Amino acid sequence: MTENGVAKAVLFGLDLGEYDMEKSMDELSALAQACGMEAVAQLVQKRDTPESATYLGEGRLAEGRLLCMNLGAECAIFDAELSGSQIRNLEQILEVPVIDRTMLILEIFKRRAVTNEGKLQTELATLRYRLPRLAGLGESLSRQGGGGTGGAGARRGAGESKLEYDRRHVRRRIEALSQRLAEMELRRAQTRKSRQKSGVPIVALVGYTNVGKSSLLNRLCGAEVPAADMLFATLDPTARKLTLPSGLDVVVVDTVGFVSRLPHGLVEAFKSTLEEAAYADVIVKVCDLSDPESSQQLAVTEQVLASLNCEDIPQFTVYNKCDRVSGAVPFDTSAICTSAATGYGIEKLLARLDEVLSDRVRHIAVLLPYDKLTLAALIRSQGTMLTEEYRSDGVYCEGIIKASQLHHFISYFTDPS
Repeated sequence: MTENGVAKAVLFGLDLGEYDMEKSMDELSALAQACGMEAVAQLVQKRDTPESATYLGEGRLAEGRLLCMNLGAECAIFDAELSGSQIRNLEQILEVPVIDRTMLILEIFKRRAVTNEGKLQTELATLRYRLPRLAGLGESLSRQGGGGTGGAGARRGAGESKLEYDRRHVRRRIEALSQRLAEMELRRAQTRKSRQKSGVPIVALVGYTNVGKSSLLNRLCGAEVPAADMLFATLDPTARKLTLPSGLDVVVVDTVGFVSRLPHGLVEAFKSTLEEAAYADVIVKVCDLSDPESSQQLAVTEQVLASLNCEDIPQFTVYNKCDRVSGAVPFDTSAICTSAATGYGIEKLLARLDEVLSDRVRHIAVLLPYDKLTLAALIRSQGTMLTEEYRSDGVYCEGIIKASQLHHFISYFTDPS
């Protein structure tokens, strides 16, 4: 461990030429930090194909073993998704516990999940990941000895029974979790339906992990959603009410962040959470302007949104954390630059939301008879009252109302005075 009690880890990667390896390893280092570990060294091998049994070549692994010994590393983290047998073989060679990229992300999710649904989703993703790897993980499963006088075959049979027992247990747990999550998703769908029935538009903040979505939500809504400068600080969707300058009330939803090569099992497990974006009226794609990889982050965000069939939902991009850089200009000229920390650009963001949702509100001027003052109360409670004058022939009102409520006022329209 380091002096502050943080576990040391050596990172291993295989460069197959499929993506920028340096950036991927930097992200793996950030993931390790988010999991409470410190990456003390990186070792990357360039090959055309992975080694089937050990992922990396023999020479590179021998070098890695020495690194782990000399640096006092307590685990090895691989920037890939390994099979159970590969993990077992690597642990024998490196003589330290081995975890892969998916296991690392799953562990972060396990630590960060707050709500019951988030915890269940994380457990489900973990079990689905472990199930096909049970046969390869740990020799204890394959070498369990049975009692009695049987030979090697009998001992092997007992081991297979233990393995099958574990598989059945995991399958039963997966089935139970899936059922409980389906019930939660049904309740979530009912909540969405009630929102749609009330006519309150949904604004979804989506984007790469750690780009400042929670901080932006806090700035917009005056909320106190926990926000931290680390990957996957938010795992559960958070919804807060926001009144736009036009007077239109909307619900802003902060969603779980994305990451490059997000494990498929996690995407599936958190599908109900991510689908908050699919049911939104407006999607705000948040990027970190201070991050050199902001364009790649935006590409990852758009890939995930495409997988959720969100193409037809109005979308625009916000480059957050602009206070950290000077003179940077977003590639997308229609994007809005903001700083959740200082409040810069927030007014422009609110104005853009009003513009996109302009068909949801109407400016009206009406003369209401005194026996229809409940309509004035409707403007005050669910819209914005701009002018209210009591006259001899009724109450003159100018205000902003939802388009869905326009039919209540048609009979009382008048020219603005």
